[in-house]
Amino acid sequence: MQPLDQQTQEYWAQQSALLDWQHPWTILSQGDMPHTRWFEDGQLNACVNCVDRHVTDGRAEKIAIIWEAEDTTTRHITYKELFALVQTCAQQLVSLGVRKGDRVTIYMGLVPEAVVAMLACARIGAIHNVVFGGFGVESLAKRIQDMESKVVVTCDSSYYRGNVIPLKKNVDRALAECPSVTAVIVVPRVRMNETPMQDGRDHWWGAVPATVKTVDPEPMNAEDTLFVLHTSGTTGKPKGIVHSTGGYLVGAVSSFNHVFQPQKNDVYWCTADVGWITGHSYVVYGPLALGATILLYEGALDWPKPDRIWEICAKYGVTILYTAPTAIRAFMRHGDALPHNHNLSTLRLLGSVGEPLNPEAWEWYYHIIGGGRCAIMDTWWQTETGMILLAPDKTQPQKPGSVGKPLPGVSVILKDDTLFIDQPWPSILRGIWRDEERFLETCFSQLPNAYCTHDRCRVDNDGDHWMLGRTDDVIIVAGHNLSTAEIESALTRFPGVTEAAVIGAPDPISGQHLVGFVVLATATVADTTTIENIQAHISATIGPIARPKRLFLVPDLPKTRSGKILRRVLRNLVEGKTASDMTTLANPEILPILSSVILPPT
Repeated sequence: MQPLDQQTQEYWAQQSALLDWQHPWTILSQGDMPHTRWFEDGQLNACVNCVDRHVTDGRAEKIAIIWEAEDTTTRHITYKELFALVQTCAQQLVSLGVRKGDRVTIYMGLVPEAVVAMLACARIGAIHNVVFGGFGVESLAKRIQDMESKVVVTCDSSYYRGNVIPLKKNVDRALAECPSVTAVIVVPRVRMNETPMQDGRDHWWGAVPATVKTVDPEPMNAEDTLFVLHTSGTTGKPKGIVHSTGGYLVGAVSSFNHVFQPQKNDVYWCTADVGWITGHSYVVYGPLALGATILLYEGALDWPKPDRIWEICAKYGVTILYTAPTAIRAFMRHGDALPHNHNLSTLRLLGSVGEPLNPEAWEWYYHIIGGGRCAIMDTWWQTETGMILLAPDKTQPQKPGSVGKPLPGVSVILKDDTLFIDQPWPSILRGIWRDEERFLETCFSQLPNAYCTHDRCRVDNDGDHWMLGRTDDVIIVAGHNLSTAEIESALTRFPGVTEAAVIGAPDPISGQHLVGFVVLATATVADTTTIENIQAHISATIGPIARPKRLFLVPDLPKTRSGKILRRVLRNLVEGKTASDMTTLANPEILPILSSVILPPT
């Protein structure tokens, strides 16, 4: 690891000035990776930076959040109104005994109250753990148990593609195995009158005792934990990525400012859910800290009509659109006419996040959506990095498919085609929640004092970076990191399944899709009902995003003599490639059988 040079130190010192500090820092950084500390003696509050200061600096009446629901219900929330909502939520959390350092799980659809709950936790110093509303009961329970959360904030239900998602029902089932939870706050959203409420535990949103006073912001040390967000891991157990208050906020704000260069009257729409790191950094903390107007949309971007995204862009005059390659490729399939039916002239900058944006999709995004006038910021970063680390320079000629160069203050190197970050940056993860050994092994054991991204990369002669995919067994589907180990573990818990393997296969829309192979205790037959039941089991235990698009019942899996499943063999078969070296294969007779049952995607 190289020490921070003077220019890098000066850069991060300047970027910290984008925030209001209750107690200014005097020490920029201390220690080497993996335990670098930033702004350690400074104090600040993330909620103050995202809400309070805008109310007092003349932006009280500026719209902070524009929200539209699937049924076209809309809300416009000013910074003054956002402050009042956050204050009420903070009061309710305090009334339920939540204090600094306590954990609060947030499990909601994409409604303004999800953002409010995050900011209210930050205000009182509680650590928030947002769980994507598309996850099922088992995934929710695992995360609550890992955090030992004291309170869960949820909605009675949410909408998605016209369906009602029973969030509160999922919470009730999960809490049967989560004794740490003492209270549940429920936002009335869809079926308030049909929602069972447990006396003494469940409380409707905003029910604050008259005796609870105004909640002042908690002074937080820069190294205090702001949130923990779980991401998929190679062991099957989701890993809780820990982010600090000061360093994370400096990283999110500085990168948002650098990449998107927000202007006073921008309407900024990042289409991510707040259950993912993109939603944390570029829906909530980065934009709101700079006083931006953000757009939230509750449902699917192509429902109830395939041009819903363009309809919303035109309706609200969106100027910056930050979305995923999966969405872009999906909209491409609907043709050029749909976006051309809407006035997209307000767009001035386009962004992409989640996985590499293939050149064909890049060209369509640039010409059809941006009209050839909007630069495309194809960004690379991770849950662990907290902020964008690589992005194009919009003043330079654009290269479709490239994620550009490191942002200021970021240093990267390649070793055997794997990307490493060899200098600390403020928003680097501070650990994996209560698992130091896993933190060191996963992130820092591959190269001394350097963070391993587990992403393969190449650099061209101009110094621009091109991402080539993962090096571990995490599969990126539609921008979401999914652990093969976690999915395989869930598959083997289905009655009658003795073994399972999951791989990723190329997909023209989602980048990759999941392909599953299961071995049953009984004779294998092409049983459509069994396959559908297993897929439904995955949707219920992990979530619909983890449901294999293709699932095959097979008599055995390719293995080494030591019993290790050779997933590369399955991957080659699925992709129609010639089998590579088979000398380690203990059961080569299974190959023609597997080839006969593998079907192409529909």
